Amino acid sequence: MPVTPRKSKAMADSPLTGQAAIISTLLMKIMRGMFSALDGADPTAELPLTQVRICKILFYGHRSMSSLSRDMGISLSAITQIADRLERAHLVERVTEGEDRRVKSLQLTAYGEQIMQARNALRAQRVEQVIAGLPIETRTEIVQALQQLLDACTEQALHTPDGIESNAMLDD
Repeated sequence: MPVTPRKSKAMADSPLTGQAAIISTLLMKIMRGMFSALDGADPTAELPLTQVRICKILFYGHRSMSSLSRDMGISLSAITQIADRLERAHLVERVTEGEDRRVKSLQLTAYGEQIMQARNALRAQRVEQVIAGLPIETRTEIVQALQQLLDACTEQALHTPDGIESNAMLDD
């Protein structure tokens, strides 16, 4: 069944606004449909979303506590508390950056990396199950459209004061 958002005056005035509302709704429904079935099997299911997001970012490499704070839009003290919890769970470790012992970075532990690899594999397997019944041409079009959407996000981020890194855009 096609998604049609509730009509508003802005949507009536602008096809772009209507399309944006539909895409927003579709993306949320797709993510929920794809991954809600994994909740019990997901090795990160018991972690709060913010902790999962940090682990996802760290999966692409270590990051300073201040850059995590800035990129996630949460205070440095909150990042410190989250890091403490993730350290107790043996998912991350603090490492010293260069010569300055005051500058700390977080990186996944071997266990944390293993958990994130398992999560990624499980999610990829779920996507494969969902798209398996689609014709190859449709799958190819979906990949191309999603890549174009990601490229547009990246381009838009370059023109905003805060910007976002491509790794951060892959967050849930």
